[in-house]
Amino acid sequence: MNTPQTRSLVAARACAGLLATGLAVAVGHAVAGVVAPGSSPFLAVADSVVDRAPSAVREVTIDALGTADKPALMAGLAVILIVTGVVVGLIERRGRPAGTIVLALFGLIGTAAAVTRPTAGPLWALPTVLGAIVSIVALRAMIGALFPASSVASDAGRPEGAASAGTGESASSPGTAAAGTATRRDPDRRRFLILAGSAAAVIAAAGATGMALTRRAAEAVAERTGLRLPRVLARNAAPAVPAGVVPDAPGVTPFLTDNDEFYRIDTALRVPSLRAADWRLRIHGMVEREIELDWQSLIDRETRERIITMTCVSNEVGGDLVGTASWTGFSIADLLAEAGPLPDADMLLSTSVDGWTAGTPLEALTDGRDALLAVGMNGEPLPFEHGYPVRQVVPGLYGYVSATKWVVDWEVTRFDRASAYWTDRGWAERGPIRTASRIDRPAPLAELPPGPVVVAGTAWAQRRGIERVEVRVDDGPWREAQLSEEYSVDTWRMWSWTWDAEPGLHTLHVRATDGTGRVQPEERREPVPSGATGWHNRTFRVATA
Repeated sequence: MNTPQTRSLVAARACAGLLATGLAVAVGHAVAGVVAPGSSPFLAVADSVVDRAPSAVREVTIDALGTADKPALMAGLAVILIVTGVVVGLIERRGRPAGTIVLALFGLIGTAAAVTRPTAGPLWALPTVLGAIVSIVALRAMIGALFPASSVASDAGRPEGAASAGTGESASSPGTAAAGTATRRDPDRRRFLILAGSAAAVIAAAGATGMALTRRAAEAVAERTGLRLPRVLARNAAPAVPAGVVPDAPGVTPFLTDNDEFYRIDTALRVPSLRAADWRLRIHGMVEREIELDWQSLIDRETRERIITMTCVSNEVGGDLVGTASWTGFSIADLLAEAGPLPDADMLLSTSVDGWTAGTPLEALTDGRDALLAVGMNGEPLPFEHGYPVRQVVPGLYGYVSATKWVVDWEVTRFDRASAYWTDRGWAERGPIRTASRIDRPAPLAELPPGPVVVAGTAWAQRRGIERVEVRVDDGPWREAQLSEEYSVDTWRMWSWTWDAEPGLHTLHVRATDGTGRVQPEERREPVPSGATGWHNRTFRVATA
């Protein structure tokens, strides 16, 4: 019946389910603050969704949402939890614990997600298990208050069904309560409110505990704010950027990318807050000497500064997942030499504090290129989202095989013995950067005046350099663009071309030739498995005079 009492009971049951589900998450998150942030059931499940999603789904999501993919995932999981909480409360009964079963199943999922994380420890199941137990106990208690146990009416000491003494009237006679029969009791609203209020208080307390435990993040922020990068000797400083490196044309991409504009692609749903004071790097595996570094022993070494262009393998043709920065750090080759890799080793498996891994060809780290264990970016300590306190930067390789952020472990090994995060998901093993070029101006579908129009963009082919950039309008001949001065083979190169634009709709194409004389291929290929290929183009209209 749709009465006020019925509606009130339904709302109370939904509230009980929401509170019980909230308890599972809050208690689990608070306990994870003691065990390890990654053991939080919410974060563990979210991380597992990212890890186990098919490559096609991940690519579509990144294309559609860009860097908002992780907040969207977290919001989606939160909505699922809210809906589940309501359902749990509505299906739970004193004698039919369907909601309890759902909570237990969610607990099993959270536990499995936590203990299968790459960096999981022996206690990683604890946050989810404790959260599930507390939530189930709370749900049963609140539903018990809404559906109290039935009372049993019977005469004390009298056998069920016996007649009342001296009356000749059966206990089941009209007007009396039959012995042993149940009578329904009203919900114990006072008890329910006490239990619900207590659950809400526990959620608030767990949240406060979680906030207190996140003070470590605040401490890391304070540490970074006061951190001074180690001094770079003049002989190790990056050469100054000549004026000719950047063409004097409006709308051209800056040669150096600001930190807040630098692309960010990683799998971290929660950016690690590792303090430099707590940072350690273990170098082990196929080495003559196992080494462990802390922050002080790292910065006591000779510091280097290098300007390097980095590129993400997920970058589409014409995409913006590429940037150039001045990196301050230490020679990876020198650090590896101290450990002494064995002759048969050919791969460095690096691991982030959150468990992400990359497999880098050992040759690329020891062949003389400026592979760095970086601590600074554009003259300041690494931003947290870019790897504070320590990350890898390796010119010539896509980031998925080289650019480990928040790096804490190096295992010298072999490609036939170990694999890494993205190679386990179908991406190529080695990851050299492909030659690419991009049109930055004019803007897509721009309306241009007739006459001279400056077309400009960027091109990159790290470790090989850019020898030539050519531009074509519609199906016309290729015209050689003017290249900016080359800073190094490890950085992108800007180009420009002045075109006498004629009225009409036009499509502009660009292609680059690298330092080995190899022309960028025309065939369009998706980023998977080894980087996108194809000529970038833009269509625009030139107005009539």
